[in-house]
Amino acid sequence: MTLAAREVSWSAGGRLIVDGVSVALRDGETLGLLGPNGSGKSSLLRLLAGLRGTDGGAVLLDGRELRTLRRGEVARRVAVVEQQASTEVDLTAEQVVRLGRIPHRGSWSGDADADARAVERALAETGTSALRDRRWRTLSGGEQQRVQIARALAQEPRELLLDEPTNHLDVRHQLDLLALVGRLPLTTVVALHDLNLAALFCDRVIVLRAGRLVSAGRPADVLTPALIADVYEVAAEVLPDAAGPGRPAIRFLAPSAYASPPDARSCQPSR
Repeated sequence: MTLAAREVSWSAGGRLIVDGVSVALRDGETLGLLGPNGSGKSSLLRLLAGLRGTDGGAVLLDGRELRTLRRGEVARRVAVVEQQASTEVDLTAEQVVRLGRIPHRGSWSGDADADARAVERALAETGTSALRDRRWRTLSGGEQQRVQIARALAQEPRELLLDEPTNHLDVRHQLDLLALVGRLPLTTVVALHDLNLAALFCDRVIVLRAGRLVSAGRPADVLTPALIADVYEVAAEVLPDAAGPGRPAIRFLAPSAYASPPDARSCQPSR
């Protein structure tokens, strides 16, 4: 076990956003965090990262409560890429990636050679080397997302938390990014809306609804037509092993395919 949540809860504005959720990550796995809008995915991710304190329960890192650890110690272990990233200073892409090295710097200085190697590796892994001299504000949303992921990789974490990392990315870069995440020797939590991407790339998934854990397990065991209908309120066909052993493919049905028939009385001709 690396990172774990033990019955964590968090409220905002008098409303319970995360409600008693427990999850334990397995070393080296990619865990998908699923659920409709407002289900608590982003909030749970921030609790796991230590960016927000819990109202109840505890987040553990190697069995130690996160709130008892120094921020620098956590930052050297856990990297986070949130949905929205901005900077008021007009940095270059390479300078943004170099920000990932801050947790590794001592009181006076860091290891310049180690920093340079980590930055070059992160740029290469995310395909952003050609962007290194571009100003942040000139980058597209997808380019900014990839640079932020490079910044997280330059941090050289053991746990990587990604909140909707495929936002703003075209199909090719979505697939490339999640394939990269799967290859990295990291424990990863990734919040996703796309159930097919989750089925294709995640070792396990957990599904949230209204802040509560609904289901957890392998994609093939969790992503069933019944769960999709219950949680997402849409109808879908699930094709077992279509994307590989234990990895289903999901085909959503058009609303007309599952809508309730109109009241027969409304179809009667007027007299």
